[in-house]
Amino acid sequence: MEEQTIEQRRVYEGRVVRLRIDTVRLPDGRTATREVVEHNPAVAMVPVDREGRILLVRQWRSPVGAALLEVPAGTTDDGEDIEAAVQRELQEEIGYRAGRLTRLCGFWVAPGYCTEYIHVYLAEELAESRLQADDDERIEVVPLTLKEALAAIAAGQIQDAKSQVGLLMYAARLRGG
Repeated sequence: MEEQTIEQRRVYEGRVVRLRIDTVRLPDGRTATREVVEHNPAVAMVPVDREGRILLVRQWRSPVGAALLEVPAGTTDDGEDIEAAVQRELQEEIGYRAGRLTRLCGFWVAPGYCTEYIHVYLAEELAESRLQADDDERIEVVPLTLKEALAAIAAGQIQDAKSQVGLLMYAARLRGG
């Protein structure tokens, strides 16, 4: 069942992603090509404030041509510790640092063609601490209760997988699941 990579060719190298073409040997001896989008690991957070509200962010996403309501998230820098990336992204996107981080889960974004893996954390005991956001990001913080966030998923107002996964994992945690 395992494929053996016999050649890799990098065809694009950008700021966020890289694209390579792999030639693989299949178990039956034939060869095939695989297009692979390389992306650093990412982090996504479910930040809960002292009032129990989840601090979501609304930002424009050019690939889908819409402003999406999401949990805060971002890409790790090369060699960056995952929890350090969580704290940095919280400070850049919502202006808080977490006193307590709890890993909720992790998942491959699109394992058929992409190397991106997202680590999802619950961020609690928030304290104000702002870092300069990326120059090209325009972020609006939107606080919602868990009930409101789950209703937003059901209504199609929260449409991205990392946000749905993070919020549903948080809800399951609260129910003891």
